[in-house]
Amino acid sequence: MEPNDAVKSGLASGVERWREQVHALAQSLHAKPELSFEEAESSAAIAELLEEGGFHLERGTGGLPTAFTATVGTGELTVALCVEYDALPEIGHACGHNLIAGASTAAALALAPHVDELGITLKAIGTPAEEHGGGKTLLLEAGAFDGVGMALMVHPVQDGLTYNPAGTSAQAVGRYRAVFSGKAAHAAAAPHLGVNAADAAVLSQVGVGLLRQQIPGDHRIGLYVAEGGTATNIIPERVVVVFECRAFTLREYWALLKRVRGCFEGAAIATGTEVTIEATEPLYEPLVQDDAPAAHWTAAMQSFGRDTTPSAGLSGGSTDMGNVSQVIPSLHPWLSIPGADVPIHSHGFTTLADTPEAYGLMFEAATALCWTVADAATDPEQKARFIAASYQRKAFQEAGIR
Repeated sequence: MEPNDAVKSGLASGVERWREQVHALAQSLHAKPELSFEEAESSAAIAELLEEGGFHLERGTGGLPTAFTATVGTGELTVALCVEYDALPEIGHACGHNLIAGASTAAALALAPHVDELGITLKAIGTPAEEHGGGKTLLLEAGAFDGVGMALMVHPVQDGLTYNPAGTSAQAVGRYRAVFSGKAAHAAAAPHLGVNAADAAVLSQVGVGLLRQQIPGDHRIGLYVAEGGTATNIIPERVVVVFECRAFTLREYWALLKRVRGCFEGAAIATGTEVTIEATEPLYEPLVQDDAPAAHWTAAMQSFGRDTTPSAGLSGGSTDMGNVSQVIPSLHPWLSIPGADVPIHSHGFTTLADTPEAYGLMFEAATALCWTVADAATDPEQKARFIAASYQRKAFQEAGIR
């Protein structure tokens, strides 16, 4: 049974009802970007608007000060709309999280009056630190997603990508800090008595550079020297290299990480230094798009005249929504901003995330999210599957999965 036209019309009208306030919210987030775990004003503004819309608010969810959970309804199926709002250092909302927050918030506000007729419990979960820190992973571990049977959000990207999420994914990523330890000495009077940690860092970068020739084309390695010495007349005794590895499957990811670690360990052996390597953030797992909500979303975007041609392949980048999608049926479609001819994580994209075209698309996405939830909730077989898939943290932990 599909939702009738009156329900879908009511949901679309609900998005329109909140348009002015949500538009102002998204613009204010863009104007005052806040970094991971520091999103105090952003999270507070979103929470206050949801509270105005009839949601019960829990602030500081999972012990994270800038997280929140907004809940309405008591239905058997619990649906979560993930709200992101952190920005990037120096370039602000170059990943369009102001649009993500706006789309999820508008969808939540529009769905709220319909939760009883749809038979759902609706949660808007404020998830900080997506860019760095893995807020969703921490919230999963803290129980914020317990009982959720379907999770949804959207993500803006540059122009030219399909609005059809079927077959798309995002890479696993792990981030690490390698510290080379050597021995200081006067670089002119006694260089032979020093052990040069900077040399080890250089060799590790050369090793990684050569390794790139021998790995699959969809693997990624990134690194930079975070600390590299203090003065020209001192042999550097401590150098820090920060690096990350990405791959589309966990098996490939762990194999890649082993080879990259070998570059650092080999550099330490060659230079007589010591190296320690530790993770700096939770592992982001590959993204899994659930076919059912993906089909509903695609139909909704097609009704807006958007390109829903099937994707030619997997998408790059990474998200902690991947961790959610590994244990909860999830949807994370891509929003191709018309005219956005620059990549995300650039100054140009920051500007494009604050344009009429971007905000217009944001509200289309909010309506499509509403219709996707309604379609899933009124299909008996799908609804039963999502209820059965409701995440139970303890069960996964006991099974050794999480």
